[in-house]
Amino acid sequence: MSDQAPLAERMRPRRLEEVVGQEHLLGPGKPLSAAAESGFLPSMILWGPPGCGKTTLARLLAEATGRKLLALSATDSGLREVREALQQAEKRGLFAGEKAPVLFIDEIHRFHKGQQDALLSAVEKGVVTLIGATTENPSFEVNAALLSRCRVFVLHPLNEEQLFTLAQRALQQDSALSGVHMEDAAWSALLHLAQGDARRMLNVLELAAGLKLERPLVLTAQDLETAASGHTLRYDKTGDMHYDVISAFIKSVRGSDPNAAVYYLARMIESGESLRFICRRMLILAAEDIGLANPNALVLTEAAFRAADMVGFPEARIILSECAIYLACSPKSNSAYKAILDAQEAVRRSGDVPVPLHLRNAPTTLMKNLGYGRDYQYSHDFENHFSHQEYLPENLSGTRFYTPAANLSENRFREYLSKLWKGKYGYANPKEE
Repeated sequence: MSDQAPLAERMRPRRLEEVVGQEHLLGPGKPLSAAAESGFLPSMILWGPPGCGKTTLARLLAEATGRKLLALSATDSGLREVREALQQAEKRGLFAGEKAPVLFIDEIHRFHKGQQDALLSAVEKGVVTLIGATTENPSFEVNAALLSRCRVFVLHPLNEEQLFTLAQRALQQDSALSGVHMEDAAWSALLHLAQGDARRMLNVLELAAGLKLERPLVLTAQDLETAASGHTLRYDKTGDMHYDVISAFIKSVRGSDPNAAVYYLARMIESGESLRFICRRMLILAAEDIGLANPNALVLTEAAFRAADMVGFPEARIILSECAIYLACSPKSNSAYKAILDAQEAVRRSGDVPVPLHLRNAPTTLMKNLGYGRDYQYSHDFENHFSHQEYLPENLSGTRFYTPAANLSENRFREYLSKLWKGKYGYANPKEE
């Protein structure tokens, strides 16, 4: 088995009709099948998770439209390789009279701006038909100029039924797996371990069969789990999965679901996410989403940050779990967040409005003569340490930016502000909100 190509390579479809999955792109009247039938192949970006068939589709589309395939991988190709491929393509197309070859670039998101810019002219002139494959959102990872010259096709991870079809095909057609049988529990384990990735599934299946010595060869769930033990979770700390998981974590805490919060926290920890990244997000959460409903949340989160940083992983996971659960179970308020947004909008709308004279600092005699600081009322000289004077610029007088949310903590704030300011900001009458 070691002397031949990996099982995933041996089982690559040889015709578009053999591709499993991506029914929204393949089949009668679907865009990629229609392109193959017509022979008109636009430049495109295939965006999807690992093992969903991006490389296979690029090869089959080139073959179906009678084009030469030039393949590069962004992980081991630089600007020189890109230029050489484009020169080769131009010779084939312009001098040999052939159709523009397909330039397939795997993991195109790893190309920097200069490398992507080098493709623009060739794509624009039709020297090559570009097919880029990426696991990352092309809106962020592919230059806008290049993206505008390509169609983007989104590929989906394979579901369990599609994965089962591929695994059965491998067991039936591949000579190296002849005589291999699967227990029922092994099927469930294999499909679960695949995580929607056909390549991963076939690699696990091949390794499990290769490690098993006794005959007849019957694979168990334990065999497959042992074979998969070296595979890592699909989580790129600079890519979409990184942002998807942290987004799910934040929304779970905001939604007061401690179970989901701990689950997504575990996903980040198991995938090697940075301790400081997780803690920074939790600090923002504590201020933005719990806020004044429980001001202690920010204090506790800061303490958790310092404690987790002090002990490090693996023990830090316990501290992070305690903090995540506390935040999820805390009452929620975004009143402070909304207040600063509204205040910033007022600043942008009003510009640099003069500060009222009585609030200005007056360190010099000239400033005092101009009225700086005149008639300022020192709050501590008054009953309840409060003076009913104006603090906002004249054109913003009476504008309310902070609206207390309905929770125990902010209800006390509302009562206090209502007592002080009477009807000025509307705190005495919540119905006005």
